[in-house]
Amino acid sequence: MALHRDIFWVGRQWAVTGAGIQAVDQRLRGVLDIEIVRLWDDDLVQSRRAKPGVNAADFDKALTIARERFPQTPDPIIVQLAALGVVEAPVVSPALPAMQLRVEGRLARFLPQWRVRR
Repeated sequence: MALHRDIFWVGRQWAVTGAGIQAVDQRLRGVLDIEIVRLWDDDLVQSRRAKPGVNAADFDKALTIARERFPQTPDPIIVQLAALGVVEAPVVSPALPAMQLRVEGRLARFLPQWRVRR
């Protein structure tokens, strides 16, 4: 897999990009890459660090920079379920407004429509 277009840091063997941590060597085809949502998975990080041929110092530097760049956030599905009142979860960041859906007793055709643009 090619490096993501947003590159924040490049080391000798690893790069911190908009996709997470990626190996600079493109012959690996993204086998050792770590996505942003899995940066905080310690088991995955340890398994990548234990692979033969991995420059541990460069990997640790990339991991530190990536974790500073992309702080740990809760799963968006859990956040939405908590906002709906289905799951009780503590609010991690009061700066982010909770999504409120109030559609009880209304006809769906009269509700405003919304779409997610890509």
